[in-house]
Amino acid sequence: MSAQQEQMARVERMLSPMIEDMGYALVRVRMMGGKHRPTLQVMAERADGAEMNVEDCAGLSRAISALLDVEDPIASSYVLEVSSPGIDRPLVRQADFERFAGHEATLKTVRPIDGRRRFSGQLLGLDGDMVRIRLGDGSQHVAEISFADVAEAKLVLTDALIRTTLRQRSQ
Repeated sequence: MSAQQEQMARVERMLSPMIEDMGYALVRVRMMGGKHRPTLQVMAERADGAEMNVEDCAGLSRAISALLDVEDPIASSYVLEVSSPGIDRPLVRQADFERFAGHEATLKTVRPIDGRRRFSGQLLGLDGDMVRIRLGDGSQHVAEISFADVAEAKLVLTDALIRTTLRQRSQ
């Protein structure tokens, strides 16, 4: 694990309890951008499943900023960005791969698997710690990728995903 990954893991452990106490779930913490003015992105969603709004992000931003000011876990200067994951959200936790099974997704792996590092298709969920995805290349082949080998994954914005999201929001 790189020094930056360790730092982000520490920040995540520090922020997670406070975010959960406020009624949210932490989705991801990452540092983005260059050396001159990096951005600390904190992505969260409402624990009750309701849609995040601007007031949610603003309240979280104030609380996170106050905690970061006190704890000072990042020595360099940065810009804090608090956001919701959006419809075409990243898939970070194992539960995300189960929750969004049936939807289109893209995955990048940390190492080549069967000669490739990029996979896209219909997410089929998990089998143990293996992420299952039916490849969208017309072959109907199901790739099984260890969760530990997933570097990045996210949902693909499709009409079906939009319909599902709108139906959930109306309930």
